[in-house]
Amino acid sequence: MVPGLLAAALALTGCSSASDASDAAAHVGAKGPRLSVTGAYIPQPVMADMAAGYFTVTNTGDTDAELTSVSSDLAADITLHATAENRMRKVSSLTVPAGGRLTLSNGGNHLMLTELTHKPVAGDKVSMQLHFATADPIGVTVPVEPAGYRPKG
Repeated sequence: MVPGLLAAALALTGCSSASDASDAAAHVGAKGPRLSVTGAYIPQPVMADMAAGYFTVTNTGDTDAELTSVSSDLAADITLHATAENRMRKVSSLTVPAGGRLTLSNGGNHLMLTELTHKPVAGDKVSMQLHFATADPIGVTVPVEPAGYRPKG
């Protein structure tokens, strides 16, 4: 009788493992967000204590990503800002849609860098880390461009 119970227990365990294995395969097959950053720049700031930052994050993955913060040695505080109906407001995150992009641009969504450690000038390079809710951080070297710079395209 014990061998029969052992066989039944093994059969049930085998069914459970097969189910878990297919669930695991489904999770392994999911790509998640696949992020890259292009077009990053900081216009040379007019003021010594505040600057703006712009870039595009492209997500070729199948899951949205949430940009939750940005850090840099240049600024004690970097905040995310959304612009809608000509009104700027601080937000806790910005979405990078699956198969899409998040564009931070002059007059649109952007970064505000405050409490600068120094006033950057055109030609400088600034290191930034972009932090996401469910994706690894991305390091970006951001050029400081002359005031009034507008990217092509």
